[in-house]
Amino acid sequence: MKQAARRWVFAFAVGTLAVTGCRDKPVDHMQRARDAIFEKRPDEALVEYRKAYDMLLRDEAPEALVMRARALKGAADVYWLEQRKVKEAVSVYRQLIQQCPESPEALDARIILAELLRVHYRDLRGSIDQLTAALHRNPPQGAELQYQVAKLYFELADYPQCELEARKLPERFATSVYVDDSIYLQAQALAMMEGKRQEALRTFADLRSRFPDSELAPHALFEMGKLRADAGDNEKAIETWVETLKTHPDPTLVQDAIVRARRRLANLTVEGIGKKEVAFDRAKQARTSVEAMGGTAEEAARDRGD
Repeated sequence: MKQAARRWVFAFAVGTLAVTGCRDKPVDHMQRARDAIFEKRPDEALVEYRKAYDMLLRDEAPEALVMRARALKGAADVYWLEQRKVKEAVSVYRQLIQQCPESPEALDARIILAELLRVHYRDLRGSIDQLTAALHRNPPQGAELQYQVAKLYFELADYPQCELEARKLPERFATSVYVDDSIYLQAQALAMMEGKRQEALRTFADLRSRFPDSELAPHALFEMGKLRADAGDNEKAIETWVETLKTHPDPTLVQDAIVRARRRLANLTVEGIGKKEVAFDRAKQARTSVEAMGGTAEEAARDRGD
């Protein structure tokens, strides 16, 4: 990434030589860059963005800072959206965040960078850092970003932190469409934690109670059945899954779970019967060798000297 940043700075230096003595203003290069993107000429767009940036580099006026952020954002977007050059895009997005941290463009850059780090570098913690920084700006899509943070912690198998982050969402964004998703994720995280089965059951039940029409409600009920089966309560699990069949989008999945639970119950019953039969047989076993040969109890008593 540092090499890409150096190439970017070098390219701007080249741009400086190209525009020496030129009367064009940064705004002119910005417009040419946009025109080049529209006309599917990304390389030319990058050149124009670079020229605009270079002219603005040492200008600390508020208007110049705004335009510099836009030039960096435009160039990074070209690298990513037009050319699919992830390494270069990541480098310029980082440069934008460093130079213009309070700009709207930096907020967008953090969100895009988080996705690039997650997908292309599997840097989940780096992605979390970018999303968390974006959340501190109170963006309009805050609920979605909060949910993404919670999901990333689940993917990291950090279930306590996932549960904590998922629980934040309904508290901060009570009217968001992501509330039911966050409750479901919270319950899933609890289910993965030792000693949290009952709390997970209550959270799944809370989802069904608060959002009975949510597409996640039947999935929550199915998960409740799994938790009961894991606890050895196969009868209650079957009862739960039978109810789930009414609304679950994949009834075959539910039916398979019911069949497995019934088999477990049948096996337990057969084992119990077997143990009772063994105990009964032992009770009937001959007490002496005389009895074993078919002798009477009196003969057996005489044999023992009774």
